[in-house]
Amino acid sequence: MSGVETEFARKRCTADAVAARITSGDRIFFGEFVLRPQSLDEALARRVAELENVIVDGVCITDVPKFIAADPRREHFIYDDWHFSAISRDLAKRGLCSYIPLSYHQGPRIIRKYRSYDFVFVSARPMDKHGYFNFGLVNSITSAAITKGKTVVVEVNAALPHCLGGAQESVHISRVDYVVEGPNTAIRELHPAEPSDVERRIGLHIMPEIQDGACLQLGIGGLPNAIGSLIAQSDLRDLGIHSEMLVDSIIDLDLAGKITGNGKRIDRFKIAYTFGMGTQRLYDYIDGNPAFASYPVNYTNDPKLIALNNKVFAVNSAIEVDLFSQVSSESVGPVQVSGTGGQLDFILGAFASHGGKGIIGMSSTFTDKDGNVQSRIVPTLRPGSIVTLPRSIVQYVATEFGLVQLKGKSTWERAEALIGIAHPRYRDELIRQAQTMNIWRGAHRHDGESILAS
Repeated sequence: MSGVETEFARKRCTADAVAARITSGDRIFFGEFVLRPQSLDEALARRVAELENVIVDGVCITDVPKFIAADPRREHFIYDDWHFSAISRDLAKRGLCSYIPLSYHQGPRIIRKYRSYDFVFVSARPMDKHGYFNFGLVNSITSAAITKGKTVVVEVNAALPHCLGGAQESVHISRVDYVVEGPNTAIRELHPAEPSDVERRIGLHIMPEIQDGACLQLGIGGLPNAIGSLIAQSDLRDLGIHSEMLVDSIIDLDLAGKITGNGKRIDRFKIAYTFGMGTQRLYDYIDGNPAFASYPVNYTNDPKLIALNNKVFAVNSAIEVDLFSQVSSESVGPVQVSGTGGQLDFILGAFASHGGKGIIGMSSTFTDKDGNVQSRIVPTLRPGSIVTLPRSIVQYVATEFGLVQLKGKSTWERAEALIGIAHPRYRDELIRQAQTMNIWRGAHRHDGESILAS
């Protein structure tokens, strides 16, 4: 056997043997997104009654981990998530999950400065002939966690696609303490959301802002899918991709010949990303595909690096925007429902890019849990809401009623612009509220006359 094969044989271990080494008070990094280390999770759950105060970090879990299900009162494990998924939200409502606030590009630096792990669990492809385990779909903060792990455990999953770098997309056997053979379960699929009519209308307002040679960041959800579909049908050309997330719509754009990367200034001709999540079609498409480059998130999401590309075009969603132009994208009042993620990173990077545009796109209304229709454009954010984008950062906001640019505008100009793209049934009340808050042009004139008269 070669040297790496000998080392691999020496480090092979069962999941139960790894779990037996965990002691109360340990801190564990559990993996990211669709890459749940299944065997290690199950082995950890089997030890639930023997452990206390074990702190586990994950990123946007897509299934309920077995160790959490085995501890319904959070008496043994404390689970913290760097970005909330629907699963995380539900767990948080039951007191089983807490959020770790961050701006995504700072994640690796935060780990290196302030976190340490007794165990780092990583899902990866089988070791290649050079001794490397490829992380597959997720780069993100995994490589940073490995640098701060006292014990690094790789759970092998042959179902993972082989995703080329980029940088730090793999770990060598020499940096691994144990290798666990997983069940090679197929990777969870996330099917694209079908765009609604409202999302298509929003997309039509956004499309004129995209130019030939633009470098796109499109995330998850109906609106990015609507925009992707519109781009595929357009005459736009020579587009590039520099994104945190890969989704299925990227395939359609690539197959339509829209993506060349020719205009990019960094990673020219490459589709740069930090994690992928979609259907098996996406996983098969990026497997061994040299057009794609996987990077840690401190590269893909660093606003300074994003801005090196010209015409960066970033589209992100929001829960609500107030008349001061503050954007809340991660909480409903004090209830955490998502996370800052890369929204702040890409809005900053897009504005700093030559010809770049950062857009917040959202429907003008939503229906609450009681069946009441409410405006997403509000006088002030509801009490307890987290400000994801401060008003000084916001550039464009779009709804199905139009798109407005807010940089350089006064408070009353912002209020006026946002009211103009609110749903018509709420505009009169928004004007009244703006007058009360003294950010409406008419209110300013009235106040000025009163002051002069006195």
